[in-house]
Amino acid sequence: MKECYLYEKKEGNVQCNACSQRCIVVEGKRGICGVRKNVKGKLYSLVYGKALGLAVDPIEKKPLFHFLPGSSVLSFGTVGCNFRCEFCQNYEMSQAAKELGEKGIIGEEISPEEIVNYAVKNNVECIAYTYNEPAVFLEFAHDTAKLAKEKGIKNIYVTNGYETKEALELMKPFIDAINIDLKSFNDEFYKKLCGARLQPVLDTIKLAHEMGFWLEITTLIIPEENDSEEELTKIAEFIVSLEKNEKGISGKNIPWHISRFFPMYKMQQTSITPEPKLREAYEIGKKVGLNFVYVGNIALDGKENTNCSKCNEILIKRVRYEIKENKINNGACPKCQTKINGVWK
Repeated sequence: MKECYLYEKKEGNVQCNACSQRCIVVEGKRGICGVRKNVKGKLYSLVYGKALGLAVDPIEKKPLFHFLPGSSVLSFGTVGCNFRCEFCQNYEMSQAAKELGEKGIIGEEISPEEIVNYAVKNNVECIAYTYNEPAVFLEFAHDTAKLAKEKGIKNIYVTNGYETKEALELMKPFIDAINIDLKSFNDEFYKKLCGARLQPVLDTIKLAHEMGFWLEITTLIIPEENDSEEELTKIAEFIVSLEKNEKGISGKNIPWHISRFFPMYKMQQTSITPEPKLREAYEIGKKVGLNFVYVGNIALDGKENTNCSKCNEILIKRVRYEIKENKINNGACPKCQTKINGVWK
């Protein structure tokens, strides 16, 4: 166990401040995530040094398309999650501690130093904190990211967007890029299917953008749940509405990843997202004013390519997670010299 970094004494118990659930945890109990426990008036992480899914992936799989394209990333997570999404693709990790109690708190015993040394030995450019929600293993992610930064390795958060301001500020010196799920633009969706609320996610997206993290956003399109034209338009409009941050990046240049749903966990009877709906979502994003919209979990007519926002030249040609061609030169289109926002080297 490791004492948690972000908590406070409250009403004779402890309040966890790692995520926007801000659980009040009584003695001997765990928070909503199932992996942060009050032990004699102190909050401890039960998953520190217990990694799952440790593997080297292409960075495009996170998904990040404007951050070091073609690079490799060492990914890992733990058990536990502050959401209970009924469509979770990694439910065996995310929900294990809730469904099995502390017997479900499993993982490969490995230290932050060992993870970073593995990345160095295998010439991996980035480490990603992913699979489940990194806010619930904040201390493990923080200590690993700090060591990685010292070794010149970049760090990536793949998150549901429920970090508190305190958590983002703690991680700011070490995290280089962040992909945030915007699962819906409907609070009822979040309450019913995720055990969460919409507004904290919107707040995190705004704050992460303002703080200057390289940001990309992902929406899993679930038939009959979040796939109406009205809702998809609201998501795209929200992203476009984000004002220029300190790095001069406006909302219209934040990549939006539209992901195809496949039946999973408690939504086995829900159908796969039809191709026409994915095309519709793509067109909505472009019509609203997003320069970079991508369709994932399916190879669909070059809709994973990066095109110049001005002249439409194909700059990065992708087939699923593989880069076939990359023509971006010094962060710009070689044909018309338009700057393409991203981290290219």
